Amino acid sequence: MSFSNHLNAAPDEVISEINMTPLVDVMLVLLIIFIVTVPVMTHSVRLDLPRTSVQENIVKPETITLSIDRDSTVHWNGFALDPLDLQRRLETAAKLERQPEIHIRGDRAVPYEHVLKLMAAVQKAGLSKLGFVSEPQP
Repeated sequence: MSFSNHLNAAPDEVISEINMTPLVDVMLVLLIIFIVTVPVMTHSVRLDLPRTSVQENIVKPETITLSIDRDSTVHWNGFALDPLDLQRRLETAAKLERQPEIHIRGDRAVPYEHVLKLMAAVQKAGLSKLGFVSEPQP
């Protein structure tokens, strides 16, 4: 691409180069117009929204602690029960709308068979939330 001086050109000669000055002027004017109009276009509607106060509705499920001591006696929240009374209470708890959580605390000396029988009784009654309570190692 060669650049020539148009002052020495003949009057009937065609100039085939693009003059960039008007193009730059038009682009600058358009840029200024966009800079000015964009903040006006992004307006928002002011609304006075109602305010509410919300409290969390946390319902903690009831927990029932079943303990088995060394002589395989089952305790319901600290009260000793016979097997028939235990089964009745478990069935009553299973019929509640919000089933309670069952926590089993077993003595170290109790045979594992008795813990399994207690777990089977809880499952047979229809309770599904079952957990074990243990003490951490010192």
